[in-house]
Amino acid sequence: MKKIFFRSASRLSSLLILAVLAFSCKSKQALGDTNVKPGITAKSVIRNHYQNALDFKTLSGKMRIDYSDGESSQGVSVTLRMEKDKAIWISAPFGMVKAYITPGRVSFYNKLQNEYFDGDFAYLSEFLGTELDFEQVQNLLLGEAIFDLNNAKYDVELVNKSYQLKPKKPMELFKVLFMVDPTNFKMASQQLSQPLKKRLLQINYNSYQSINKWVLPNDIAIAAIDGNERNTVDIEYRNMEFNQPLNFPYNIPKGFKEIVLEDEAK
Repeated sequence: MKKIFFRSASRLSSLLILAVLAFSCKSKQALGDTNVKPGITAKSVIRNHYQNALDFKTLSGKMRIDYSDGESSQGVSVTLRMEKDKAIWISAPFGMVKAYITPGRVSFYNKLQNEYFDGDFAYLSEFLGTELDFEQVQNLLLGEAIFDLNNAKYDVELVNKSYQLKPKKPMELFKVLFMVDPTNFKMASQQLSQPLKKRLLQINYNSYQSINKWVLPNDIAIAAIDGNERNTVDIEYRNMEFNQPLNFPYNIPKGFKEIVLEDEAK
């Protein structure tokens, strides 16, 4: 599969896009004692996962994002705003970098480099080697399964005090593995791999927090491996609030240069 890349994107732009779009399995428990049921079925685990899905209108707060590519690292605090199923908006301090994602659009700009990207999920899907959409990105940030677990049959096993879900029938192009936290039935870990291409996407939810009636990830660790390259993104949520009135100001500044995604094979 052809791999595409951002030729002129700055490290800060890449950090934000990786944190929002990217994808020990043992998770720390932040909400009480583990309540493991050894005889539980995979169907019951999946049903409880979706019954505990977050139901809200808006989510807002701060995210601390730390990014490393093995040679250098960078950290930044950004503002996050989300309207469920409609929009994800992030902004670095002073609006130097902004990203705006909707079901049909992926866009960001960088005032440090006077450049922008404005497109859809097709490019990013090709980059990751799998179909990617808004719902999957949203689910990743909320601690919910990035694939619809009702579309396949799974075996369940108790591993490291979490429920491990593995497909009964392997997928043709990928391997997937889900670890479900028995305390809240949110994701403890999600893994997507392409062994033949030496690609791995690992998402670990290290802890959860309770905000009124909602259970939200507290910190997320993402590792993306492609051959010998390894990128990591750590996300920490701070001062999160639900169902506050929000707006999503976003306009690409005039005169900025468009970031063109090119094919390495050309």
